[in-house]
Amino acid sequence: MPIKDPPQRLARIGWRAQALPEDVDPAAIARVVAQHRTGYQLHDGEDTFNAQPAARFLKRDVDPTARPAVGDFVVVAAGSPPTIERVLPRRTELKRGAAGESHQRQLIAANVDAVFVLSGLDHDFNPARIERYLLLIQGSGATPVLVLTKADRAEAVDTIADDLRRRVPGVEVHAINAKSAASVEPLLAHLGPGHTAVLVGSSGAGKSTLTNTLLGESRQATGAVREHDSRGRHTTTHRALILLPSGGCLIDTPGMRELKLTGEEQIDRGQFADIDELAQSCRFGDCAHASEPGCAVQAALADGRLDPDRWRNYLKLRDELAATADTLEAQLRRRSEAKVLTKALGKRLGEKYGRR
Repeated sequence: MPIKDPPQRLARIGWRAQALPEDVDPAAIARVVAQHRTGYQLHDGEDTFNAQPAARFLKRDVDPTARPAVGDFVVVAAGSPPTIERVLPRRTELKRGAAGESHQRQLIAANVDAVFVLSGLDHDFNPARIERYLLLIQGSGATPVLVLTKADRAEAVDTIADDLRRRVPGVEVHAINAKSAASVEPLLAHLGPGHTAVLVGSSGAGKSTLTNTLLGESRQATGAVREHDSRGRHTTTHRALILLPSGGCLIDTPGMRELKLTGEEQIDRGQFADIDELAQSCRFGDCAHASEPGCAVQAALADGRLDPDRWRNYLKLRDELAATADTLEAQLRRRSEAKVLTKALGKRLGEKYGRR
């Protein structure tokens, strides 16, 4: 069926490009709203339908981040079932290091404008983990928004929020009751027509509860949390993009127990830029910031300008980032060497036996 107004249809699923690709039929564009073991679920702005990826996406040597992911706009070929033939260029990519020892990157969501980092104002609250989230978000192209949930059950909420604002200056912070439509209203500034946000945070932080409130209905399953550590079950079992009454799109994700850096982050920028600037002021260029004379970092720690907990977390993330980057570089080098050897072997076999 021909689409009378493709831009309006695509705007419903978060299309933000200035123009449609010249070589693509607008009627063939859809957005990935969910991924399952058996395939993908897409939305074309009018209907939801299932699709399978083209065979080339399933090859073992394909970079996992090159495969379709939730939030992607894709070109679909008609068929039974329809086939995802192409992933359109992404305007943003939120990634993390894949769990385990694979040293690969995992795409959490694509084409998002804001990342809502949820942290419960209970045992879940951890400023160091929030800083880790911000480091991951830094290179994504999306805007981080810190959402402190369970404000209706916590004490000294304003003090906690203000302390966090001082620790991560320039980052938007909201303390909310995720069950209250009035309380979550400030988040709607990031969820207007054509905009997409993704929810990240631990299990039990209130992602599904917030989603239901923004929807105005109980669509996402919610669960209780354990008393001793405020952790919950994975009530959300897969990433899913949801169209909201506000006109925007929201991607709900399962709780993340492991937040590995990708190795591409730049710790001297974003929320740690001030520490890097302090380090540049040390008397000696190779200062280790321990007991050297004229160390600006130690001076800031001594007079209270630099929070000791924040400094320790900076060192932890810096060392982890350096190790991850070294591992990634070694992996890329091995892949490059393997390709060269394979090409050389193919050339020798061709010269010996001839091409077929």
